Order: sequence, then C-alpha cells, then structure tokens
Amino acid sequence: MDLHYSASERAFRDEVSAWLRDHLPADLRENVVGLRSLAKEDLRRWHRILADKGWIAPSWPQEWGGTGWSVVQRYIFEEACGYAGAPPLVPFGLLMCAPVLLRFGTDVQKQRFLPRIYRGDDFWCQGYSEPGAGSDLASLRTTAERRGEHYVVNGQKTWTTLAHIADWIFCLVRTGAPTERKQEGISFLLIDMTTPGITVRPLILMDGGHEVNEVFFDDVHVPVANRVHEEDKGWTVAKYLLGHERMNTARIGTSMRELEALKMYAGRQLENGSRLLDDTRFRDRLARLEIELMALSITNLRFLDRLRGGGGPGPEVSMLKIKGTEIQQRLTELMLDAAGPLAQPIAAVDASSDFDGFTAALAPRYCNYRKTTIYAGSNEIQRNIIAKHALGL
Repeated sequence: MDLHYSASERAFRDEVSAWLRDHLPADLRENVVGLRSLAKEDLRRWHRILADKGWIAPSWPQEWGGTGWSVVQRYIFEEACGYAGAPPLVPFGLLMCAPVLLRFGTDVQKQRFLPRIYRGDDFWCQGYSEPGAGSDLASLRTTAERRGEHYVVNGQKTWTTLAHIADWIFCLVRTGAPTERKQEGISFLLIDMTTPGITVRPLILMDGGHEVNEVFFDDVHVPVANRVHEEDKGWTVAKYLLGHERMNTARIGTSMRELEALKMYAGRQLENGSRLLDDTRFRDRLARLEIELMALSITNLRFLDRLRGGGGPGPEVSMLKIKGTEIQQRLTELMLDAAGPLAQPIAAVDASSDFDGFTAALAPRYCNYRKTTIYAGSNEIQRNIIAKHALGL
C-alpha cells in the first residue's frame, strides 16, 4: 500500500496550488476565510472561473467536459481548493444530478441539462427529505400521478438546501401503489422551480441564516420526459446519488486550513497574560484534533490507493463521512472556546466592544455545523452501513 504521492502527483499539486494563488479572487477568498456568507452570484462567479479553465467537473467523462484526471488528482484538486479558501461548489448539480444523468439519463436529457450545469447557468437543489422521511427516506409520501404526458405532483419536501435560489430541483416521488417494500414505487423527477404550484418557504436555522427551506407542491405538472430512469425504479437512482453525496463530506483541506487559522489565533490570544497556545489543556485538545485530522487524511490515502488499482470505495467510505464531519464539529467547538465571549453575533454586541468579524462569526458557525453529522445520511446510519456491509454484523 502506497500512502505517498508520486512525483507526478506532487507536481500536479504544485500546479493547482499555483493556479489558485493567481486566479482565486481575493474578495471571494476573504469572505470564505472570514466565515462570511456568499451570495448566489459569488458562487456562480467562482463556478464560471473554474469552467473557463476546464476544471469545474473533473469527474465527468471528457466528452462532457471532464478533465481526464485520475481519482488521486481529483482528490488533490478538491483538497487544494479547500486549503486555499476557495468558495464551495454547489454540489447538487455538479456532483449529484450530473452523475445521475450520466448514468441513467437519456441522450436528450444529457444534451439539455449537462451543458447548463457545467456553465453554472442552472442552480439545482435536492428534493429528498420530507417531514416524515429523513433518515428513513423510503417513507416519502410526495406523490406523482401520471396524466397523459405529465405527472401531477403533490406533497412537501423539507430541509431543502438553497431551494430559494435554485432553478431546478431533482425529486424522489411516489408513483406506484404502496407495497410491503417501501423502496418500490418511487420515481426520480427533474422539476423546474418556476412551475406553477411550487411554493418555497424559508426555514431559519439556529445560526439565524436562511440556508434551508420547505418546498410545497400543489398540482405541479411535470413532463414525463423529465423522469430519469424507469417509472417506479427511482430507488436505484437514489442509492447511486447518495453514494456520490457521501464521498464529498470529509473536507480535509478546509479543516486543515481552519486548524492553521486556529493555531495562529491561539498564538496571539492572551489569557491572564499568557498565550492561549501555551495553556496545557487547550494545547492538548488542539493536538488531539490535529492527530485525528492527520489520521483521516491517511485513511483517505488508503482509499485512494485502492482506487488507483481500479477498485471501488466500498461501504467503508462511510468512515470518511463519520470522522470528517465529527472533526468539523470539534473544530468549531474549539474555535468557539478559543474566542470566548468574543465569539457571538455582531448584532448582539455593543458597537464599542472588542470584536472582529472572524470571532463574531464563530458562534453562528458552531450552531450551523450541528447539521454535518446529520446530512447525507446521519452518522448513526453510516455506522449501521459499516456494521452490516463492511463487518457483516
């Protein structure tokens, strides 16, 4: 097993890092590093910079704009972007809907949707979770009744990230009669968010931000041509998509960058006349977190070495999701502790108080990151996957 990059892979890493230094707009990087929110046009601007370079969709086939990079090169690129402070790429179109279309879509669907996803012309969101169907996704109740060449959709989706700025939504809907096996009778539809009958209502999170939404469908007419794969066989598509979603949750490069920022902050923050970094208990917690992040990075390299040989990631990839998201949460906790009373929303602080934008963003961010161990299949579900499919329990 080779847990080191080859000379060519190190050269590729240097090339990507140099390009990011020259082409990542300073204002976008400052917003990301400063933990400030990004508008739709900020996300689209970075998307199109990468599209112009030809680096927006590394995992796609080359005939559709993919780079032809190896899986190791794709990993290096993603981690370099996170470490550099690049804005996140909205995953729903690029990393979720597009792979589904490439695997299950018709030629007409590919020609219609893929170029617009590549250019960032359309933003997508994911219509999976419902009030009674979150981790138990197959319990969904949104229905799609076929009437001629259209489906009429009725129901509700919830926790729908970025639905308020999305142009399209891909949805799981129930097209067949209920059976003993809940996974049967589900179909996968692509729905234009401007279609009459769709209502989007914001769900304000505990950090005060508007990121997720409720989406209601009242007699929404969707062309049958917008169904991906066979009717009632959408669970096959859903499982395929979830595999892609879970591969992108560890975010090691981002955590490494933020750990460095925390070290720098603790090195200049004084408590009782001494640097916080010199506090034995704080330094111990910091070291433990860094060791776990290093271990996660090595685990990633193990998976990459397997992929080098053409093997698949297997159910063990759930470990990346579990540890990656737990580390992200612990990092926000440690940053919150380091900042102390300065880590509170600016609105709650008197204008004369001693605070800066970075520390003032830490409490809302801590609250927001409670979600990481829940989305893309809760960590409890991931442990069940490992127990059943990897350990045979």
